[in-house]
Amino acid sequence: MAEHKRLRIGLLFGGRSSEHEVSLMSARSVLEALDPARYEVVQIGITKEGRWLVAGDAVTRLVERAGAGGALEGEVEDTAPVALLGDPSRGGRLLPVSGRPGPPVLDPPVLDRPLDVVFSLVHGRTGEDGALQGLFELAGVPYVGAGILGSALGMDKTVAKRLWLAAGLPVGEHLVTTARRWREDPTAVQGEVAGQLGFPCFVKPANSGSSIGVHKVHALEELAPALEDAARYDVKLLVESAIEGRELECGVLGNDEPEASVVGEVVPGHEFYDYEDKYFDDVVRLVIPAELPAETAAEVRAVAVRAFRAVEAAGMARVDFFLERSSGRVLLNEINTIPGFTRMSMYPRLWEASGVPFPRLCDRLVELALERARERGALRPIR
Repeated sequence: MAEHKRLRIGLLFGGRSSEHEVSLMSARSVLEALDPARYEVVQIGITKEGRWLVAGDAVTRLVERAGAGGALEGEVEDTAPVALLGDPSRGGRLLPVSGRPGPPVLDPPVLDRPLDVVFSLVHGRTGEDGALQGLFELAGVPYVGAGILGSALGMDKTVAKRLWLAAGLPVGEHLVTTARRWREDPTAVQGEVAGQLGFPCFVKPANSGSSIGVHKVHALEELAPALEDAARYDVKLLVESAIEGRELECGVLGNDEPEASVVGEVVPGHEFYDYEDKYFDDVVRLVIPAELPAETAAEVRAVAVRAFRAVEAAGMARVDFFLERSSGRVLLNEINTIPGFTRMSMYPRLWEASGVPFPRLCDRLVELALERARERGALRPIR
């Protein structure tokens, strides 16, 4: 009997964004969930400088460097610097940057065969915004998750809100400004926020995740430092009215026929669900499934799928909502096309509660990536 050929998966993690450490935690969880009998996993770490490194234990090596607080400067012992070229004739092979093959510690050698699929867990800018997805498209390599357009639309919170409003979906009050305008005319920006939204409100970078650079502003005197900090992470800034309500989340899985998971509720341990609450403090509560009337849960699930489709997402996404206490309205907050995949992350836990265990979820995402690649590969080339 012929030996079953394992799929070669390029597990990509790290990256240059402020969510580097979150990506490493997600990668470790996915690595543990992927069945070694079905997959040959090639660990590809992207340093904070943007260098691609391969090693048999690349996750551990980048975690150690990140823990030391460094920017991963200089050589990383027992790793091979590699590149993926935007050239489909290369067949999805990783190429040594130095012109030599990987170090002998890599077993089996990772540069001898092409990748069958890339499972990217690179969060934030240059990872979740269509940049990496464009490289995968140029290289002709199937990849997990949304394509170029869906990634870019989902990453930009302000554009996503415009699309949802155009689709008739419920979105809270908000306004958009730029870091440049804030610095050139802070008085005008503060006046617009106070006059149009009032306080409390939330200030966010338009393109970021994991609540990095997000601030709850209770009064005018807190607004300037919040805008200044958010401007450290993006050139476009989003200010939203604070909604007094429950925080709900729903997972979406699929391509042309996406499905929604059960609905979960986040009960923050801090004033809001911030970075420390999500990944480090053990005080947040995730209630799965959320205690909701059946009709409310059904509405959240239906809106999640519509929001997913409106931004042209594919494969996976986590859609976040508010349930306003005073009115009972369900309001869209944001969508994450590469949600967290740590063991404590909401997305895999939502699907676990929906009957899809973590390993099966990873399998399904790989299947969806290959399905989408086959459909695109059947298109006639542009001449």
